Amino acid sequence: MKTQGEPNLAPPGAGLPMIELFVGRLLFALRRLTGNRCSFDTRFRNERQLIRSLVSSCDEESAACRVLITRPPGLEDSSRYWSVWMTLDHLRIVNYEIARVIGALTKGISPDGEASTAAVKPIIEASAAVVAAYEESCDALLSTVAASPKLDTEVRFAHPWFGPMTASGWHALAGGHMSIHRVQIERILAGLAVAKE
Repeated sequence: MKTQGEPNLAPPGAGLPMIELFVGRLLFALRRLTGNRCSFDTRFRNERQLIRSLVSSCDEESAACRVLITRPPGLEDSSRYWSVWMTLDHLRIVNYEIARVIGALTKGISPDGEASTAAVKPIIEASAAVVAAYEESCDALLSTVAASPKLDTEVRFAHPWFGPMTASGWHALAGGHMSIHRVQIERILAGLAVAKE
């Protein structure tokens, strides 16, 4: 539900513009083809560190403020009016979901349900308490991958934008997803800085 004064954004789960989605699929296919477990892990860890640095540069009150940003590539329109805390809450949800999917696929199990971008939106009331939960979700994803000897699984699970993927595909997605939302946090912080001027 929108409150008075909120921007008019596309509904959650509306996806990306067709051209952007087409290019995104090509780039993601190339990343999966040229990358490996080590490079996917490294990207995830690097993005985690960059996000940690950004979050630590922001006070709690500012991090709770929603900021309308220009949409970076890969971000749904509905996600343009979030706070830093909301962004971390979303990452927490998605990291746990990716860990769950990887864990199931490496056991030869097709996870229950369907992946949905609309189902992983954060709560508006997210607070500083989300920081520890977000860090735990990063640890959960990394430990799930580390405990999985084979990520090129026969069983696949479909992403709504990228189709059926092995555990390795979901691992590749994790770092790229963190990167999109790291850019989002950078834009939120830039918007907060402008508002203070």
